[in-house]
Amino acid sequence: MLIIPAIDLKDGKCVRLKQGRMDDSTVFSDDPVSMASKWVEAGCRRLHLVDLNGAFAGEPVNGEIVSAIARKYPDLPIQIGGGIRDFDTIEHYLKAGVQYVIIGTKAVKDPEFVKQACQEFAGHIIVGIDAKDGWVATEGWADISTVQAADLALKFKDAGVSSIVYTDIARDGMMQGVNVEATAHLAKVSGLPVIASGGVTNMDDIKRLREVSDAGIVGAITGRAIYEGTLDVKEAQDYCDSQAS
Repeated sequence: MLIIPAIDLKDGKCVRLKQGRMDDSTVFSDDPVSMASKWVEAGCRRLHLVDLNGAFAGEPVNGEIVSAIARKYPDLPIQIGGGIRDFDTIEHYLKAGVQYVIIGTKAVKDPEFVKQACQEFAGHIIVGIDAKDGWVATEGWADISTVQAADLALKFKDAGVSSIVYTDIARDGMMQGVNVEATAHLAKVSGLPVIASGGVTNMDDIKRLREVSDAGIVGAITGRAIYEGTLDVKEAQDYCDSQAS
């Protein structure tokens, strides 16, 4: 199971939001590239980048920073989400050196787009499912749809997606613990590899996720916890590695 540090980009800075609210952000760094270096030096084996402005704009806004991080670490798998709504954007990111693109809003509104993207860019597509009380949110979490998270995941069961990033919005950035039960349920129902997100706070969360990782949980994204020091990237990854052997 991978421990995946999150770098959320807003107005060129590295921030963390609470429950996806753009007006409730904490700036952790004015230099996202150096922040990426910090997590690489801590031993992370993948980075999770989010273009928060892009998620609301529907197109990349902080793309240059993403490209700069990819150039600096060409061998590090990077996944990027936020504002990815067309093939040109996917192609741009992949050419820039990003390994995976995360499709969120577009996956809800146009599932066929995801299936076509999986054919066009095989092995590089992740579906982002962000849910509140089980219902999928879109447009940077501004809108709640009438689609259940498990039902959306099932649409892509045989599409060829690399994995699903599942975020419990109610817990995101709140330091209240990850929703292990819902994450494991989604993995079991869909049969797809799932990366947990939202609320990862400390080693207890990592241990609880690791205990049910056989369900198909392959990673845990962590943001505020590693910035505020309640979780250590190296300790968490070393623990997961020791449990796998």
